[in-house]
Amino acid sequence: MNNLPALLEALLLAAGEPLSRARLAEILGDEVDAAMLDQGLSMLAASYAERGIELIEVASGFRLQATGRFAPWLAKLQPQRPPRYSRAVLETLALIAWKQPITRAEIEAIRGVSINPQILKTLSERGWIQSVGKRETPGRPELLGTTRQFLDDFGLKNLDHLAQHLFKLDEKVE
Repeated sequence: MNNLPALLEALLLAAGEPLSRARLAEILGDEVDAAMLDQGLSMLAASYAERGIELIEVASGFRLQATGRFAPWLAKLQPQRPPRYSRAVLETLALIAWKQPITRAEIEAIRGVSINPQILKTLSERGWIQSVGKRETPGRPELLGTTRQFLDDFGLKNLDHLAQHLFKLDEKVE
């Protein structure tokens, strides 16, 4: 299929959400095999190399987005400011992402303070955390973990990418 990169671009733009390889293969049907799909995605990504858009893979699949180097100008498009999260919210989210699955009591022990229930509610409403089970101990405390939405919103393919990003940030600070 000669126009596969253009077709993939149209599908990703029209979808408005990340599309997985499986979903793309389902849409394209028997005309495109897995190798052709991968080649088409690579060609599309290469075509954006010097442009303001990039193709990235996140937990839910592939999406097109503006490149980060234009963030200062793109921010001016949004007259309202994005929500600001308190240090307690961000610390709690970081602990859940890093140590998951983790209980509320374990988070409190690490932070040294009790968690305001509103913090977990905020993270849950944002779609960044969820209950992933119960610990097999007395009281059966709820285990918390991150969601696909968390990975998508932070531009991560999986939790291993979180560690890679943290190490890159650490290198820039030194």
